[in-house]
Amino acid sequence: MKIYDISMPIYTGMPVYKNIEDKQPVFNTVTNGHVTESRITLDAHVGTHTDAPLHMMNDGATIETIGLERLVGKCKVFDLTHVTGLIEKGDLESLSIEKDDFILLKTKNSYDEEFNFEFIALGESGAKYVSEIGINGVGIDGLGVERAQPGHPTHRTLFSNDVIVIEGLRLKDVPAGEYFMVAAPLKLVGIDAAPSRVLLMEGIL
Repeated sequence: MKIYDISMPIYTGMPVYKNIEDKQPVFNTVTNGHVTESRITLDAHVGTHTDAPLHMMNDGATIETIGLERLVGKCKVFDLTHVTGLIEKGDLESLSIEKDDFILLKTKNSYDEEFNFEFIALGESGAKYVSEIGINGVGIDGLGVERAQPGHPTHRTLFSNDVIVIEGLRLKDVPAGEYFMVAAPLKLVGIDAAPSRVLLMEGIL
């Protein structure tokens, strides 16, 4: 069995959304004798993370309402590294996307070592297309599932159709195909997102 860890490492100086300094994680470490303890200040949307509907909808559900049974199971990785700009319906129609699928979109983003302001994202027509199919969730290798869309229609379309959103995946070394996925958001309560460890396992389906 091969395991791919598709989570971003978290460290001070890591790539963060739009290079906003306040989104950088902060580690305060104190050593007293032989005892070392660290305090972490962390944005809920740092690195690989799972969004809850509350992120873009005032009356949306919070992160702890997403059941683990929806985050553990089969997923499909699709290679969209040829796409520039936004992933729209036309880029997805030829792919084998079916109802209840959890799809992961591998793009040029996985090859960026720094934040790219022109990152590849899911366009509104793409979000509508997969929502109409009735997918379970979508993950992408950008720090946002959408970019430069007034009113955030991609997020809101997905959330309105009960589609889970995972952002900040690292898929550079993952071939397209089917995998067993374990996505585990931190067990936070009452907020809009949670940093997540996401693993893909090959050879157990």
